[in-house]
Amino acid sequence: MDLALDEAKKAQERKEVPIGCIIVNNVTGDVIARGSNEREETQNAIKHAEIIAIEKACSKIGSWRLEHTSLFVTLEPCPMCAGAIINSRIEGVYYGAKDPKAGSVGSINNLLTETSYNHQPIEIISEIKAEDSAKLLQNFFREIRRKK
Repeated sequence: MDLALDEAKKAQERKEVPIGCIIVNNVTGDVIARGSNEREETQNAIKHAEIIAIEKACSKIGSWRLEHTSLFVTLEPCPMCAGAIINSRIEGVYYGAKDPKAGSVGSINNLLTETSYNHQPIEIISEIKAEDSAKLLQNFFREIRRKK
């Protein structure tokens, strides 16, 4: 999660919402992809940290199937990102802060445990370094409100 937090800090330096993500190969333990939010700089609604990391991981391994991988992200995935996790067959999902406004891995609903879908991650663990993740987000939005 520390590496995902590092990615979130990089996003914050670029004036993006500080959310970071990494994807790890479960067999080797290697980080195969990193991502952080790019919505503001690209003006593209789907440029969430998870989507970027998933795209990079697929490109790196040459497959859309990210079996035997785990995703670490600083904020609970939204519905779009949860869908991408399901569709890419990621086995483990670990996240920091809960997202009461858009979280789809426990806060509003839990798409990752919905058995109607063709895949569910084997393991989902929430609130890893949640306070660190939440502080980054709180400070970011506090600074935006202060500037307004």
